[in-house]
Amino acid sequence: MLKKILIFPFVLLVRFYQVAISPFFPPACRYSPTCSQYTLEALKKHGLFKGGWLAIKRISSCGPWGGKGYDPVP
Repeated sequence: MLKKILIFPFVLLVRFYQVAISPFFPPACRYSPTCSQYTLEALKKHGLFKGGWLAIKRISSCGPWGGKGYDPVP
């Protein structure tokens, strides 16, 4: 229960991005699932700290210098 309470504001931020910001930009994520979906899954599966760290690592590797392809939440 505490885990859900801690991640709730971050889940809201990602959902806001997915609904209100992302549709105005062309799809650019090189990974599947997308970075925002990966972040949601990581937060729900691992909690705020480990899930947040996984999300930061994933987002920082998304770009021309990073990888691509299927990369599920561990």
